[in-house]
Amino acid sequence: MRITDVTLWHVSVPLPAPFYPSWIPGLAQTENRFTLVRVGTASGLVGWSAGPAMDRERQGLGSLLGPYLLGERADDLASLRQRLREMTYLGWHVGWLEPALWDIVGKARNMPIWQLLGGQPGRVQLYASTGEVCDGATRVKELEKRRSEGFEAAKLRVHAMEMAEDLEQIETVRAAMGAEFEMGIDANQGWRVAVVADAPVWDLQRARAFADRAHELGYRWLEEPLPNDDYDGMAALRGSTKMPIAGAELNHIGLPEVGVMLGKQCLDIYQPDAIFAGGIAETWRIARAVAAKGARYTPHTWTNGIGFAVNLQLFGASPWRHGTKLEYPIAEPGWVPQGRDGLLVRPWLHDRGWLDLPTAPGLGFDIDQGALWRHGHCFYRGTPTRVAVHAVLDKGLKVARELGKVRDQRLAKRHAELDSQIQAGHDPLAEFTAPVAAVVSPEWKLNGQ
Repeated sequence: MRITDVTLWHVSVPLPAPFYPSWIPGLAQTENRFTLVRVGTASGLVGWSAGPAMDRERQGLGSLLGPYLLGERADDLASLRQRLREMTYLGWHVGWLEPALWDIVGKARNMPIWQLLGGQPGRVQLYASTGEVCDGATRVKELEKRRSEGFEAAKLRVHAMEMAEDLEQIETVRAAMGAEFEMGIDANQGWRVAVVADAPVWDLQRARAFADRAHELGYRWLEEPLPNDDYDGMAALRGSTKMPIAGAELNHIGLPEVGVMLGKQCLDIYQPDAIFAGGIAETWRIARAVAAKGARYTPHTWTNGIGFAVNLQLFGASPWRHGTKLEYPIAEPGWVPQGRDGLLVRPWLHDRGWLDLPTAPGLGFDIDQGALWRHGHCFYRGTPTRVAVHAVLDKGLKVARELGKVRDQRLAKRHAELDSQIQAGHDPLAEFTAPVAAVVSPEWKLNGQ
């Protein structure tokens, strides 16, 4: 499973209508943009992953990525996670690349990722995750349609400058939808982007007042009511309201950062997105830590169809899958499967609010090569020959040879170590696939329960 090819694309999938994301007020999003990676191996297996993008800001990533990954073994997660960590020292958040390695390993073992992580086959229940801010009457029409499609739960978006507008929405919606329809609320304070229009800034007082009113109305959770690094504020809020508090979707440092949040008891529900949090292995570490504290895990999934697939695999393997619903992004007419999953042969289509876990090996999807040709622009192709030529042009022949010799020696030594461990019966994935044991800790209970 030696890595022999790393290819990157800028992808822009047109949306059928403009989409106005609640987290970036004033922006009319007309395309689903992301960076796509394909990792190829000497055996012919390939793995895919993607990271959301505003435009082409990762243009220079390939010249760093190729030399870091080529020659490594795709199943050597310990080494490759270290390589990706090293890239963060240079300012790159590249955890979204790691799922491509799991995709390869899953295909090599003919197993979906949820099975590698110890999960069982079946299906998961979804909640409809809205994406735009609107008034109460408009939201009611949207949610009535979702209910007619089979959804039993949804998440609203509030992000108005004045809290009165947010309260109008949640009060109108609750009165119309009834107590049996489960609803949460996302305030998007961890996603406050004011690059186009201004965006509201919540403080502890506003968050507490809103949370208390939402709890009175029967809402089930409040997501990102404060900035994602305001640990003390979140802990104070959680300690002073009965409303369950959710978050951690944009905490990029992974378990070290979420561990601080767990220690301070900032949240009831942890929502790390593997695309942001450092990949599948790191998110699984977070899930184990969350379980040990008796809290709850259900991931953020709002990136694109590939990011949804990654988090679906993790959620499907988790013990919360049977009592918690998974986020399903949908905001008609702009953000729909056609644009969300535009590069996939088969989009993630729900069945009356449920979704079967994929049974195909790896991440469980296939890339539509025609769609990639139409919507993607390849900006980097890294192979051993290409990287060697670049090294010669950049460093000179003598230095390039010296660097290559040292690196080849390191890789040969590491590969021999891995082969020896495997022959002795050690699975290199074992430390990353330890099961999550759900624990209900007596000192940690969901607010309001």
